[in-house]
Amino acid sequence: MEPLKDPLGDRIIKSVPLPPHRPLTMAQIYGTISNLNFTFGTGDNKVPDWKLMLKYFVSCGRVDKESAVYIIKQTIELFKKEPNIVKVPDPVIFVGDIHGQFYDLNKMLELVGKVGQINFVFLGDYVDRGMFSFEVIATLYAMKLNYPNHITLLRGNHECRQMTENFNFRVEVEEKYDSQIYELIMDSFDALPLAALIDNKILAVHGGISPELQKFSQINKLDRFKEIPKSGLFTDLMWSDPVENETGYQDGDYKKNNKRNCSFMFGSQAANNFLESNNLLCVVRAHEVQMTGYKLHQWNGPAEFPAVITIFSAPNYCDVYNNKAAVLRFENNQIKIQQYNYTNHPFVLPDNMDVFTWSLPFVSEKVIEILFSILLKGARLYGLDTQDINVIDMDVGKVDSLSKVQFTISKGGKFKPDAVKQKLGFIGKIMRMQTNLRQNRELFVQLKGMCPDNKIPKGLLLASTVEIKDALEHFKNAKDIDSINERRPE
Repeated sequence: MEPLKDPLGDRIIKSVPLPPHRPLTMAQIYGTISNLNFTFGTGDNKVPDWKLMLKYFVSCGRVDKESAVYIIKQTIELFKKEPNIVKVPDPVIFVGDIHGQFYDLNKMLELVGKVGQINFVFLGDYVDRGMFSFEVIATLYAMKLNYPNHITLLRGNHECRQMTENFNFRVEVEEKYDSQIYELIMDSFDALPLAALIDNKILAVHGGISPELQKFSQINKLDRFKEIPKSGLFTDLMWSDPVENETGYQDGDYKKNNKRNCSFMFGSQAANNFLESNNLLCVVRAHEVQMTGYKLHQWNGPAEFPAVITIFSAPNYCDVYNNKAAVLRFENNQIKIQQYNYTNHPFVLPDNMDVFTWSLPFVSEKVIEILFSILLKGARLYGLDTQDINVIDMDVGKVDSLSKVQFTISKGGKFKPDAVKQKLGFIGKIMRMQTNLRQNRELFVQLKGMCPDNKIPKGLLLASTVEIKDALEHFKNAKDIDSINERRPE
């Protein structure tokens, strides 16, 4: 399709093509819109052109609502036919959290290749945090429809209403489409399988194991077609974490997971007992950002196969972590890890706000400057000495010093110096606030993307600009700042 024009040539990320003029239609995605149905195995059911969609999304294009509805409904019907634990033969590629980073997903698919020829297990957390969650979901669903036996999509803790309403996915979908599409996607999340079993050797889940899980066959007995509950086996599969120390030691098999505000932490004893009782080799999971994109929890020593492997596939998480991403390939009892760095993506304002909303602080600052100048000129006409007042470099300290300025009243005038002082003081403070807001706008926008409901922690707001920038330069500090967002909302 014909792309939009860029007459000024001022697109921020020039490596990304200009967006198409119109969204893809059903006829373009499916070839023809006749004989479409939601019944699989009938021979006349069509699948979407996922490569066309991928290319279109890379160009910042969209699919029309009719196509989005149809793709999601098709995928729901496919998910419903799958068990809670999907059995997958090797070779298999495990993909961790993506979190709306569509352009990094595209890069991963280019690096790994072989879509439709090799098995993929996606470990959940496809949405939230990043600004292109819908594109991630639409691409993965289209791939699933094309290769239902080669693409396995598991549920993560963010594939639920509670998390998507608390973070930015709902806002994104309702801005790009409407609440109907959002609710339909939530229905699809309710139908996602919970785990995958690879050659009866590896159990793949999003979070981890549970004190309620003795045999992995128990997972098949769960009712998964609902919102993730507050506690229990279902919750632990989505939310639990391994302990962070290198030995895997902790007092007791399981401890309360205060970091997440729900579920448990499990150590080497719990993991090894579970693997031994189920004759498994390893648990592969996602759920935690890693500086290198992966972590091998080698709790049995360096010569042994890791008891737990964590995979994280969102590089430069939230555009601030500066971490690498990785995918894991398992074949013939051997593992191979492939790392990759982030890809530039189109600049998107928070909550997909438009340029007019974004520019309001700049406009407000200029309007207040004009008002301040008018008041100063009026004051000078009545003899107010304003030589110590700098309109451009106004700050709160200078405004407070106005009490020391000498006022004179011209003959016959009704000038009230106290009233002018109050107005100048008030407007000067507003000027200072607007200037600070403008100067720190981009930095705060970056931080808001890391925080639920776009709220920045109070302690961080009190820090200086230099302190904030220094914190974002280091992975550990960024992770500490972001830790509140790793907790389950109340």
